[in-house]
Amino acid sequence: MIDLTLQCEALEPTKLPFVTKLENGLCRSTEQSERDEGARPTAKVCVTEFKTARGPLRVFHNQPGELEGDVVFVESNFQRLHRWIRRGSNHNTLLITERCDQLCRMCSQPPRKTHIDLFKYFTQACLLADPNSNIGLSGGEPTLYKEELFELLMVVLTARPDLSFHVLTNAQHFCADDTYKIAKLSDRVMWGVPIYSDIAQQHDEIVGKKDAFSLLEQGLSTLLEGFAPVELRTVILKSNAARLPELSHWVCSNLQGINFWAIMQLERQGFARNRWDELFYDHSRDFEAIGSAVAIAQAKGIATYLYNMPRCTIPLEYREFAPPTISDWKQGFALECNECVQQDVCSGIFAWHNGNVPFEKWGRL
Repeated sequence: MIDLTLQCEALEPTKLPFVTKLENGLCRSTEQSERDEGARPTAKVCVTEFKTARGPLRVFHNQPGELEGDVVFVESNFQRLHRWIRRGSNHNTLLITERCDQLCRMCSQPPRKTHIDLFKYFTQACLLADPNSNIGLSGGEPTLYKEELFELLMVVLTARPDLSFHVLTNAQHFCADDTYKIAKLSDRVMWGVPIYSDIAQQHDEIVGKKDAFSLLEQGLSTLLEGFAPVELRTVILKSNAARLPELSHWVCSNLQGINFWAIMQLERQGFARNRWDELFYDHSRDFEAIGSAVAIAQAKGIATYLYNMPRCTIPLEYREFAPPTISDWKQGFALECNECVQQDVCSGIFAWHNGNVPFEKWGRL
């Protein structure tokens, strides 16, 4: 697991936060940490000093050189920084807002009522990203601030045509007037959109919002009319697992224009932490509905992938559909995985499991 928020010390503190790219850092010291709050006992702590436009900045972290090239958001008055865009990582995501108009039963990022507008800083950070970076934008629901979101995308992609984005959204706030803007962004913005059932009432119950399915249909139609790349996402739950084949038929009949469909295992975080027994569907015990859904979609020409599933929990003939998808900063493996030769191509498990694998049937490949 990778720490994305670190302690820092600005030698010339400022009241306002700022964005900077950490380069040419000078390691001042490497020492053993004490058992302080939030620190691992006996872990090494590096103190590296960087020169920034706001003055020298000391950062306390774990490994020498690990911050080189990172784009960070610095709150010097709170003595902390956030690693927004890490050099060499394919899992950089900016949290646009914590507000959301849904209350999904399994949400890993429970929404808040407040919103802090950081669009100016997000734009600055994206403009500093390394060439050809792909940057995720998530929430909450980013399109609650649709105009600001479109402006960010337009400004950054105009200045940096080498960059691309992946935006997670419930797609319920698009209208016909947005089609031109979506089309202008072309293939440089992929929209990740969740759908949980082919039955409107069941989908609405899962996301905790009346008429959500109807709005979702309209939003997907707008995206596809704008020729936008779309990644459809379905989290497997006890309540919707059995109908995955029916959902697959619905997707094939109504959404032929999508780029691919991701069938995803549940993350034990947020709301799901205290509802685990109620929500978690163990695909290692019964893979039939998932396998049927994949087969139906593949036969109709819709690329389908299995996210967040360790390879050893999936029948052999379906492992080709399971790339490593858990973000590097929250990926973990059980102790029993240490000798496995397929870790590089496996999702592993979420770090929040602390090495306790939730699947009944699993083992080294």
